[in-house]
Amino acid sequence: MGSRQVSKGTKGAVAGDSGASRASHFERKREQHNQEAAEDYTEIVFDLEQRFGEARTGTIADHLGISHVTALRTIKRLQASGYLKTARQKPVELTPKGRRLAMASKARHEMLVKFFMSLGVPKAVAEHDVEGAEHHFSSITLQKIQEALTRGSAKKKSNS
Repeated sequence: MGSRQVSKGTKGAVAGDSGASRASHFERKREQHNQEAAEDYTEIVFDLEQRFGEARTGTIADHLGISHVTALRTIKRLQASGYLKTARQKPVELTPKGRRLAMASKARHEMLVKFFMSLGVPKAVAEHDVEGAEHHFSSITLQKIQEALTRGSAKKKSNS
């Protein structure tokens, strides 16, 4: 039963991995998760505004299947980042920055659904599969998917 000694700065480090690079990895992951949340929330706020004329914290929480408190914390963070604006007992609204992000997220989402459907995936399945995964495609992959869809549309037109 010997005690394991860990030198300062390497606690929890993996062999061959410096603490700094490991911390950097987790920092990038947190930034990615924050960006995903920003995209999801702005897209939901946009959709709720279109359907109901406003977006309320409770409705956002219901759509995400999370607690009101969790939604409120994320909304406050996104407000501080300039994507959303709200006040006590007021609806959540998109800022111009938030609206741009929502529109880009919706366009990417719709493109990916269209792409999966072009492969023969039923729309309901494509919608389900795209949700969440849409945040993990590189810009080059998205560009190539758009090119493939454009080529497919051109072929359909020339065959008509």
